[in-house]
Amino acid sequence: MAILISFDIDGTMEIGDPPGPVTLKMVKAARAKGIITGSCSDRPMSAQRAIWEEYGIEYDFVCYKHLLSDLKNQFEVGEYFHVGDRDDLDRKYAIRAGFGFFWPAEAAENPLLL
Repeated sequence: MAILISFDIDGTMEIGDPPGPVTLKMVKAARAKGIITGSCSDRPMSAQRAIWEEYGIEYDFVCYKHLLSDLKNQFEVGEYFHVGDRDDLDRKYAIRAGFGFFWPAEAAENPLLL
């Protein structure tokens, strides 16, 4: 079955504020492997879409971190992961939603994204 990876933006991705270690090249590599990708951030969903579109990166979804669990209703896949830089938000919401969790530096070294 497929895999879904959601990315926080700020502190996680190279295009965030502050920038993080996950590059757009990594997201493209994951997509090339058939991985469902998108962002779950505190930023408004329209701003998340605008970021993906500004950089010409395809995405399958955008949502708010506290709504990660909604992705399970939208996408039936074998594994769900969230990548984020905050223990109090990213990790907490990922675990609560039944997602695996990666810190940005871990994700940047993960074969799924290379």
